Amino acid sequence: MIIVTGSVRARPDALADVLRLSLEHVHRSRLEPGCLLHSVHQDVEDPNHVVFLEHWADAAALKIHFAVPESSAFARALGELSTERTSIGMYEATPITM
Repeated sequence: MIIVTGSVRARPDALADVLRLSLEHVHRSRLEPGCLLHSVHQDVEDPNHVVFLEHWADAAALKIHFAVPESSAFARALGELSTERTSIGMYEATPITM
């Protein structure tokens, strides 16, 4: 499984647009093959800080997700609405049961 984390710090005047676009992206992404989880969260200590958490079945599914034109358009739009560069991390994980 691949876990992706991301975050963006929205311009205060653009927060509503960031949240709207983020929800649209999350809902669209959840329909893609290999998407196990796709969510967006607003930081309760800093409302302009928006965080994403994604779980993908494998690297191939994530690669396809990044190639979807709407994913690129979403990333560009966030860049225009944020105060700093968007951060992203990708991790390979093995689920464990306890």
